Amino acid sequence: MQSTLEKTVREIALENPSSIRVFESLGIDYCCGGKRPLTEACTRANVDFDRVLELLENAKINSAPDGEWTQKPLGAIIQQIVSKHHAFVRTETPRIGMLLAKVVGKHGASQPELIRIEELFSAIGQELATHMLKEEQVLFPYIDQMEQALKNGDPVPVAFFGSVKRPIANMVAEHDDAGALLAQICELSNGYTPPAGACPTFVGLFHALEEFERDLHHHVHLENNILFPRAVEMEQ
Repeated sequence: MQSTLEKTVREIALENPSSIRVFESLGIDYCCGGKRPLTEACTRANVDFDRVLELLENAKINSAPDGEWTQKPLGAIIQQIVSKHHAFVRTETPRIGMLLAKVVGKHGASQPELIRIEELFSAIGQELATHMLKEEQVLFPYIDQMEQALKNGDPVPVAFFGSVKRPIANMVAEHDDAGALLAQICELSNGYTPPAGACPTFVGLFHALEEFERDLHHHVHLENNILFPRAVEMEQ
């Protein structure tokens, strides 16, 4: 039997959804970096293997079943992604942009890293806006049509892009790009830690950026680790 340390972070997150909170608390990437073995992920995050195993076991014992997404129809997963995560991005992107403008205007001269954070977040917002439209207008409708066709015993519809693997590969690459930009923001902000004596707007900005990253991790996990692999399997 494969030991927990030999499994990838993605495999653990799928088998035990309660592990996601553990990974988040330790700074272990379970979405874009989910293909790494847990041993490598622990080394990258500079956390002790035994401590991680203990936390994972405790999380598993204390978790309650909540209808895991791995068992739900693809249409329900898509609805969750669009109504919760895409909506969150569209609401939070302009709000965080305004907070950044205020904080940079007041503190940017003395803390130039804030200017770079503003540039990076602007790039994320633009990239995700286009990314979400492509999913909602092209990829997600096709996945939904596939699922409905198979449910009704009909042939799988033929898409103009050929195999569903092609747009999925593009979406995964864009997820990686957004994750890399957020990782830079996290580093520049010292793990979203505002300086001592920071004003409420500064504190609110870093809290919002941290929540944005956390939501994006859940968002990408649903797509990369659950929706996309099942869509590829369904097409085949």
